[in-house]
Amino acid sequence: MDVKTVFVDENSYGKRIDLFICERYQDLTRSFVHKLFSKNLVSVNDKVINKHYKLKKDDIVSIIFPEPEKLDVVAENIPLNIVYEDDQVLVVNKPKGMVVHPAPGHYNGGTLVNAIMWHCKDCLSDIGGVLRPGIVHRIDKDTSGLLVVAKTNFAHINLSEQIKEHSMNRIYEAIAYGKFGAAEGTLNFPIGRSERDRKKMAVNFKNGKEAITHYKVIETLNGFSYLKLKLETGRTHQIRVHMSHIGHPLAGDGVYGPKSCIKKLKGQCLHAKTLGFDHPTLKKHMYFDSELEENFVKFLNCCRKI
Repeated sequence: MDVKTVFVDENSYGKRIDLFICERYQDLTRSFVHKLFSKNLVSVNDKVINKHYKLKKDDIVSIIFPEPEKLDVVAENIPLNIVYEDDQVLVVNKPKGMVVHPAPGHYNGGTLVNAIMWHCKDCLSDIGGVLRPGIVHRIDKDTSGLLVVAKTNFAHINLSEQIKEHSMNRIYEAIAYGKFGAAEGTLNFPIGRSERDRKKMAVNFKNGKEAITHYKVIETLNGFSYLKLKLETGRTHQIRVHMSHIGHPLAGDGVYGPKSCIKKLKGQCLHAKTLGFDHPTLKKHMYFDSELEENFVKFLNCCRKI
């Protein structure tokens, strides 16, 4: 059981406490936050309150987070496209449609974690906990491409620091709607939970966290643009949210794209193509490149022929 104490600042005076907690802990769903209230796990100034309470000056919020649901995550003999492996790290090319790790309420097996547990046996870092052994960073289910997995805690900490310091090189390729006015640019818009739909992320200037994406147009297509995108930060759905925000959603994106989604793509045209990092123990820079996913290539060629 984990207890968090939050001091209320003046910008939050008068705000409903459930919304305050959702904004403070953006990884939590609204339904999870409401369960905290239903179980009397939220108090203000040592007094249990309900979700409608409005915050006041000098309020101190205490939140008791219950132990996470324990799941029996099992190793599964699922084929992996291994790009590189040694005793510290594993680099894999994740296929489109594969979830990176299981989660409470969304545990169906067949995830990348199930596969690497089979392949690596007990040689995975445990910093990420029972649901995310070895997982240093993630890509969406319908995004394909490169991921580095930590086999030791030392490697996990080292790689996480590289992500935090923006020194890990993560370059994606994508197909987005429309023609860009500038051949390259930088998108610097904070990202947080959408205030309209808590299941989605959005550009959120009030409560979002810094998010920076650099883009370059590789090729202008018929009705679309073929892009190279470099992540400086790594917020949830960052590229998809940024592209949608500037009016160029990704082709095939059923969440952040137009309602008339191109369903034959089976998800967004987004591929984590290049990955570069300093090896935790070899002290040399590692660079990896991967081939585009099949549906991506077919759609790219189709757009060129129209």
